[in-house]
Amino acid sequence: MYKERTFGQKVNLFLKGLAMGGANKVPGVSGGMVAFVMGFYEELIYTFRRINLNAFKLLFNGRFKSFAYYTNFQFLVWVMLGSTFSYFSVSLVLDYFLKNYELYVWSWFFGMIIGSIYYISKDFGDWRVKNVLWLLIGAAIGITISFMSPAKENDNLWFVFLCGIIGVSGMTLPGLSGSFILILLGNYVLLLVDSVNVLGGVVTSMFTGDFSAFSDPVKVRYLKIIAVFTLGSAFGLVSISHMLGYVFKKWKQQVTAIIIGFITGSLGIVWPWKETIYKNVNGNFLLDSKGNKIIENYERYLPNILEQETLISVGFIVFGVLLILGIDYYGNRRKK
Repeated sequence: MYKERTFGQKVNLFLKGLAMGGANKVPGVSGGMVAFVMGFYEELIYTFRRINLNAFKLLFNGRFKSFAYYTNFQFLVWVMLGSTFSYFSVSLVLDYFLKNYELYVWSWFFGMIIGSIYYISKDFGDWRVKNVLWLLIGAAIGITISFMSPAKENDNLWFVFLCGIIGVSGMTLPGLSGSFILILLGNYVLLLVDSVNVLGGVVTSMFTGDFSAFSDPVKVRYLKIIAVFTLGSAFGLVSISHMLGYVFKKWKQQVTAIIIGFITGSLGIVWPWKETIYKNVNGNFLLDSKGNKIIENYERYLPNILEQETLISVGFIVFGVLLILGIDYYGNRRKK
């Protein structure tokens, strides 16, 4: 699987990682789905599986070239660089548009997921009864998750580590949004907004020679949280990838059917026309430790199709579908 990459291929991998990382941060959208659609999902899982005891033996014995070949290191580095960089670039842009043009952003994602369902299922072919049942099971799980109520924020480090394992599932399991799972666990704002913002500020300050953040107990707390979350994510990436590699090898058709169903079920999460419902008691909103309103759930509704805003949203849905179809067409042209 190891390949020597040209500069153009490295840039391409970086951009794919950028797209995957941005998707991972958006509730309802799966980075794994992006990898699946962009054609590097199997190599991603294969590469994560190569981070094992043999890899560490090669590394500790100083056999760096063999380590690079064994772990598909170039691929991993460029994809992870893009994914990491997205948290301080693409994800900030997405945060801005979600805040100011929320309906249109959700409509665009909704269209892309519809296109992705077509993209993944068009070459599946094996629609026997048992695989249809697996698809329905996947869809049922996705729909059930979309209607669950979020928990309260919990900054216990063991729980944060668990959040890292579960949250990274969006990178390895197409259709499962790690960010939405973190909302359900109550820690989305803590782990993917507040901690990331503090880390970005600390890194920026360090470049200017300012290390005062390490004497600030509040910032140190956030740095501990993001460090433990990162460790949990790394552990989750490797362990889940090993499990996925095994089940893909044994039951590829069934797993693919579940993924198609899961992505279909996730449409409920990204349904554009919804209002956020916040927890409250006697008309007063319940707040977390930082004063943020605690989300209880989302109330979905059917839009007025005659409204201009709705028509624009439908246009974004169509654009999202066409974008995935365009990627599919471009990929088919390159194979010829």
